[in-house]
Amino acid sequence: MVAQARQRIPPWIRLKLPSNPSFSSTSRLIEDLRLNTVCESARCPNRWECWSRATATFMLAGNRCTRACGFCAVETARPFALEADEPRRVADACRRLGLKHIVLTMVARDDLADGAAGHVARTVRAVRVACGPIVVEVLTTDFNGSEESLRTVLDAGPEVFNHNLETVERLTPDVRSRARYRRSLQVLRMAREHSPSVITKSGMMLGLGEKDAELMAAFSDLRAAKCDVLTLGQYLQPTLRHLPVAEFVP
Repeated sequence: MVAQARQRIPPWIRLKLPSNPSFSSTSRLIEDLRLNTVCESARCPNRWECWSRATATFMLAGNRCTRACGFCAVETARPFALEADEPRRVADACRRLGLKHIVLTMVARDDLADGAAGHVARTVRAVRVACGPIVVEVLTTDFNGSEESLRTVLDAGPEVFNHNLETVERLTPDVRSRARYRRSLQVLRMAREHSPSVITKSGMMLGLGEKDAELMAAFSDLRAAKCDVLTLGQYLQPTLRHLPVAEFVP
């Protein structure tokens, strides 16, 4: 991919960096417990805001991904072995932060037979033991369409199952490594069929060159897949090696 000059971020999307003790204490906690967060690994622009509110999105199964998506700053490399005590450490962080809603995401682990589904399920259960009443949201990969891996995660009892469609069908091959638009819809559909009470959720990025009609088609496809919640966010280019921003969408 040829590096391109990055567009200037318009004033209306810029954030003033907060400064309060919560940011530092959250940072120290994550460092002390040797946890990975999507906030850091994916270079999320909202990290300052979230950590200042004593919350973070924990990234399970390491910080190396087996996929190379065009939008994502998480390192693509051969992953290390799963850390058996990671579920306990995540649960400890959740308890110490006093979270009422925790988001557990993950790197793609196509190197593992179950795609790390068992590891995610163990983390959900560890959080339950450590924190008692809490809303657990999991944001998973597509597990290459494996219904067994999906069931493993859902049987751990998360209240919210999130799998991101990310973009419209036409752009999927360029934006999402190894992923398939229709397979992602099927994952959401299977989640609803297996766990009727779970809240299904998906997210899409704007500004990658999608057309309004394509977005409307994606919204309809998500609704047909029984997706309950949809989040939309502006795509921001994490480095010059990643896909450029086609448009800042007001």
